[in-house]
Amino acid sequence: MSRLANRLGDLRAQGRTALIPYVTAGDPAPDATVGFMHALVEAGADVLEVGVPFSDPMADGPVIQGACERALAAGTSLSGVLDMVTEFRQRDNETPIVLMGYLNPIDRLGLDVFAQRASKAGVDGVLIVDMTAEEAPDVAPTLQSAGLDAVCLIAPTTGDERIGKICANAGGFIYYVSFKGVTGSASLDVSSLAASIDRIRAKTELPVAVGFGVSTPDNAADVSRVADAVVVGSALVRQIAEHGADRDATQSALRDTLSAMRRAIDEQDNTKGEARRA
Repeated sequence: MSRLANRLGDLRAQGRTALIPYVTAGDPAPDATVGFMHALVEAGADVLEVGVPFSDPMADGPVIQGACERALAAGTSLSGVLDMVTEFRQRDNETPIVLMGYLNPIDRLGLDVFAQRASKAGVDGVLIVDMTAEEAPDVAPTLQSAGLDAVCLIAPTTGDERIGKICANAGGFIYYVSFKGVTGSASLDVSSLAASIDRIRAKTELPVAVGFGVSTPDNAADVSRVADAVVVGSALVRQIAEHGADRDATQSALRDTLSAMRRAIDEQDNTKGEARRA
């Protein structure tokens, strides 16, 4: 069982919701990312999601698009991102890491080469945003053979039959996109989440993480009522954009933002546990 599956399984057994922060690797500079990753773990991250910068991040809104532009301008490459993971693992060999990105950089490096190098670096899962359900059978087995979980996206518009097709090739967890749109583009509508998550759980036993639109501790707590994991991205990337020139200030802002969400989720988990015991 992978480090990612173990971590999420342990949290589920404890009745705790996973907190998964996202940062774009190389934003604002390649030598900043590893420090940000450690700061997020210190603030309560259970899994880290690290974005591989790409010139056409179609699923992302202006905040993360800007992060990708800054990272690429600073010379960040897929190989460089793997080097960052290797450096992170020198201090932390326990926190699971999921790379989030697009097919093009992986194709340029070569899928087999990427899978082996990612595994060696210490990556645990890969979420390829633009990998379709039809492409997954050609990609996921290569990732899985290298010990990498193929994390898959499901959107609110995805039908039940296609949900089953996506889940058949997925590993680690399912990433449910909470609304129609790009990251950071809308407010979260928690009221519709429970039914959508139930549809996914009817097709898979994998944990379901919810992202896109989680920007406040209240958002995070609301999502934790129905999901196995909460993903927060744009709220953190905004902090990096605001404070990026000052590394210490950026790490402090990231800790403050994420730890507030951690506390809100833990309070909600405690409430759920008390209700079950009552």
